[in-house]
Amino acid sequence: MSETTRATVCFGLDRPEVRDFGGRLPVALAVPGDAALALSALGWQAVWRLLAADPALAVQRVFCRPGQVPAAEDSGRPLTDFPVVAFSLCYEEDYLPVAAALVAAGIPLSSAARPDFPIVLGGGPLAFLNPAPILPALDLLFVGEAEAGLAAVLDRLRRQALAGADKARCLAAVADMPGVLVPGLTRTPVRRVVAACPGAPVLLADPAHSCFVSGHAAFRDMFLVEVNRGCPHGCRFCAAGYAYRPPRQAGRDALQALIEDVSPRKVGLVGTALTDWPDLLPFLTWLKKRGTKFSLSSVRADGITPELLAILREAGLRTLTLALEAPGERLRRAANKQLSVEALLRAVSLAGKHGVNHLKFYLIVGWPGETEADFDELAPLLRDIAAASSIGVGKRGVAHATLSVNPLVPKPFTPMQWAPMAAEAAIEAAYARVRAAVKPLKGFKVEVENASAARLQGLLARGDTALFGLVEQAVAAGSFRRALKTWDGDVAAYLDRPRDKDEAFPWDIVDVGVSRDFLWREWERYREGVPTAKCPPAGCQACRRCGIYSGGDGA
Repeated sequence: MSETTRATVCFGLDRPEVRDFGGRLPVALAVPGDAALALSALGWQAVWRLLAADPALAVQRVFCRPGQVPAAEDSGRPLTDFPVVAFSLCYEEDYLPVAAALVAAGIPLSSAARPDFPIVLGGGPLAFLNPAPILPALDLLFVGEAEAGLAAVLDRLRRQALAGADKARCLAAVADMPGVLVPGLTRTPVRRVVAACPGAPVLLADPAHSCFVSGHAAFRDMFLVEVNRGCPHGCRFCAAGYAYRPPRQAGRDALQALIEDVSPRKVGLVGTALTDWPDLLPFLTWLKKRGTKFSLSSVRADGITPELLAILREAGLRTLTLALEAPGERLRRAANKQLSVEALLRAVSLAGKHGVNHLKFYLIVGWPGETEADFDELAPLLRDIAAASSIGVGKRGVAHATLSVNPLVPKPFTPMQWAPMAAEAAIEAAYARVRAAVKPLKGFKVEVENASAARLQGLLARGDTALFGLVEQAVAAGSFRRALKTWDGDVAAYLDRPRDKDEAFPWDIVDVGVSRDFLWREWERYREGVPTAKCPPAGCQACRRCGIYSGGDGA
């Protein structure tokens, strides 16, 4: 290990210290992917930092590489050596590599066929969105932020196991703990637990940060640090805007102390609303003065200022990424994307003046109620963007622009959970309209997500436990695409119909804290095209509009 700091950061792929298991609970902390994914996943690294510091646990990393038998990165031990195997579940597509890893390790995939250890635990964003399709494989689900009680759950499991308890008794001992869902034992819905800061509801007291800084990571040799969690803007399609409430921001003093402690060469700022952080510019100025390189994960067009763009360009920024979200103003207003065209054009104009090389725009199609007329504004808007930023006109302005187009996937715990998903034909037709709008413009290109892949994501996002059969078939077939050819389920029943107001959802087994009534009102406001104000800066206690503090534990 080339360097270890008090912040528990390992530089390179060197292994953390491996100690004998004696007297401690062995825990395999698994990522459904290779090292590059794991070393770029802040949530997984935050859990590793939390658990590896516990002397009562023997935590080892497992990267579930495709086609390989999973084993601990730090000791080479097989998964069957660990009484607890904990998987990080971030994306719906993770269900397949999780299931494949268990099968490759010789661990029965279904929990019903696994009466003895290991305890297979799941956590991460999908645990409090919709874990139903993978739930039959799990013995235990941790619903919420790991800092809010995961260590206590593992400590109780450890004490039970050391006392000679079998798996069933261990699970029974934790079934009623905050944030725990043990299928068949825990009363549902389970309230998502949140690491709230007493007396400071809008403070992110313990921001996640990299534990491993490596050239093998997706973000090479970069120390990632979380600036804010959750988003106050309430875009009606965005799961992060609802599932991570209350929105919280880190303190600048704490982040500066962390950077001083670790002293990384490059820092990557991560958050859902970075330009909402009032300390962003002073923090970047401080990083610049100390000679630390930096980059930002995303920015809002209305947060771009000459000062911010100047310091980003000095730091080497070449690509500025902005979100259009919808092709026309009617749909942006319905989606509660409160972005003015004036702010967007001002941002791209500044980009051109400051020498930004590449503009990238995110665009979503397949909105509920979307019509051809909603695309009429797109070509004129893109022409205005090209003119404002001088795209493709030579050495002046922006060299080129990319329009990244994705279909809307209606996600649980958003107002869109009652909406059907657009059919493949409708998605492809929308893609054609976007391409037609871009075709006359010099310097623009269009990138689109595969429509069938997006529909698969929608199926897994909205599925119930019956989809576990599809997961099993995908393990045998090697992919969801091949498994769907022989699956006897009805995709249309999951994706192609609007839902009734009081219809029971598979994800009703968890409670993110935002009330169903509030989400329904937001769905009605979407259909009416009525905006909703963003979360107040004073925090949820001053608002209580969405129900996040209306009861339950952990919020």
